[in-house]
Order: sequence, then structure tokens, then C-alpha cells
Amino acid sequence: MTTMAQETRAREAQGLREAQRNREAGEVREAGEVREARGTGGSEIRRHELAAFLRSRRERITPEQVGLPRGARRRTPGLRREEVAHLSAVGVTWYTWLEQSRDIQVSVQVLDALARTLLLDPSERAHLFQLAAATDPTPASSCTGITDAVREVLDQLDPLPACVQNSRYDILAYNRTYARLLCDLDAIPPEDRNCMILVHTHPQWRESVVHLDETMRLMAAKLRASMAGHLTEPAWKMLVKRLQSESPEFRENWERYEVVATRSKTKQFRNPHVGLLDLTHTDLWLSPELGARLVTYAPADEVTRERLEKLYAFARTASAESGGSAGAAERAGTAEIAGGAGAVRRGVRR
Repeated sequence: MTTMAQETRAREAQGLREAQRNREAGEVREAGEVREARGTGGSEIRRHELAAFLRSRRERITPEQVGLPRGARRRTPGLRREEVAHLSAVGVTWYTWLEQSRDIQVSVQVLDALARTLLLDPSERAHLFQLAAATDPTPASSCTGITDAVREVLDQLDPLPACVQNSRYDILAYNRTYARLLCDLDAIPPEDRNCMILVHTHPQWRESVVHLDETMRLMAAKLRASMAGHLTEPAWKMLVKRLQSESPEFRENWERYEVVATRSKTKQFRNPHVGLLDLTHTDLWLSPELGARLVTYAPADEVTRERLEKLYAFARTASAESGGSAGAAERAGTAEIAGGAGAVRRGVRR
């Protein structure tokens, strides 16, 4: 009897354990199904929001804003889908599916192109990438290395022009004198503050560089050398693609496959306010693994030193007249960079 009772209790215990395991397995399956349903629902909601956002941005832009003729029979408010697709270099069918909330993959390169075509400001661009569940790779959702101490150093270097750049030539921060060295840098949208873009597309910046052809060739060679460690990174590929589409000089220099290491040298700039400047360029590395460097320009002679003093005085006056706090925020606030949007409407393209 004892043996039978023990066997019965053992079977009951076994049954209880199996029932417990089944319940636990069922709970896991149910939780997984809930998570999957939520994930699917969340993705679908994002796709609908993305489609609505794209339509709203498309409809607010006039053809004239992007250099297209209006035509006599235009009924669509703003741009047509095929116009957005053409300007963004994507297929019309593919873009139509995107506005129809189809479940399709969107690359960061395409999102960048759409942000440019639709003239999105930094907040709108960030919203676009968030709806697409993508990370904006452009210069920078953040400014690694730009601390308060670095900004203080930049300010203390005035009247010597100085800025912080990364190896992709993004200008991450700068002082007052640098702000007026080659153009009114405060007037350039943060996402377009890139020396490669400016030297190839911005008229005043180009006019300020005395040896323009040599400079563009050298910069292309330095960019190629730096890019060896970033070949798969979207931000680098997007920069090269943009330069190739906007600058014949860059295309020619890029196809030379020249590489040059960073080095100090004397540069000449033709400033519209104070005249010719002879400057010795020096790089001080802040974060070698990330490519951040402090770029400084010291006067090569006394005439240039005096002219830098005048340029600094002019920059201070201009900043005060335009609202100095706003200019300072622009110089320090490159963490707000959203990258790439609006180059067409703001005159950076030639």
C-alpha cells in the first residue's frame, strides 16, 4: 500500500510539474505574440505617420522653391510625387509606395535625399528619421569633444581664427574671427558647415581661397586618405555622393585617387573686409580616434596680424548688430546639426 501511495503521489507531482511548465510556456508564447502584435502595430503606425508627414511637406513646397516651372495645368498643391522622386533620385513607384504606407525598406541615403528635396529644417529632419526608425548619420547628431573647455579655448584664441573640425571636414565649433574669415559662417545652416561642401559650392568661400584649384585637389586627397577607415559609414558615403553630384571639380579630383596626410602649411585667404591674409595652418588633435582636431591659423607676418585684429573687431560689431547671443549659440551649438537638409533653398548649391 505504501508503495502504491508513493507512486500515486509521484504521478500527481509529475502532473503538477507538467501543468506548470505548460502554463509557463503558454505565458511566454502569449507574451511573445503580444510583443509581436505591438511591434507590428507600432511599425504600421509609424509608416502611416511617415506617409502623412511626407505628403504634408511635399504639398507645402512650391515648384519655384526647387527651381521647377509651375506650368498652367498644375492642380496638385505643392510638388507632385514624380517631382519629389526625380529631385531625390528615387523611383516614382517606390516613392508612391512610401506615401501609401507600404512596408518597404528605406535607406539613410534616401532619407537624406528626401530631407533635402523637401527642404526640411533640423527638427523636421530629425522627425523624418525617427518615423523611419533610422539613425541620422550626418555630422552629427552629437558633437563629440566639443566641451565647454574647448569652446573657452576657441574664444581665447581670438583674434586668431580657429575652429574644431573632424576628419570629414565638418565644422563643429568656431570662434568669432573664423566666423568671418571666408564668409559669414553664422549665416550658413549648421548642417551645411562642411569645408568640402563650402569650398566646392559656396561662391564667397571659393572667392576667399587664393589658390582654389590646388586647395580643392589637396582637400580631396586628404578626404580620400581619411575615408579609408570609414568606407562603410553612411555619413561619409553621403558626403562623397553629394559632392560628386554638385561639383565637377570634385569629381575630377576624386577620380585621381590621390592621398595626402594632414600637414601644416601657409595659406592665403582674400578677405572682403580686411584684404589678403597670410596664415600658418596648424592642426591640434583633440580626439585622434574620432578625428576631431582644433584648426588654428596664426599670422605669417605683421601685416596679417594687424588685419586679423581688424577682422576680429569687425566680427564683434557684426555679431552685436545681428544679435550676439544668437551668433554665439550658433557657434557653440553644433550638437543641433541635423545634416544635409535644405542646401537647395539656402543658396549653398551653385
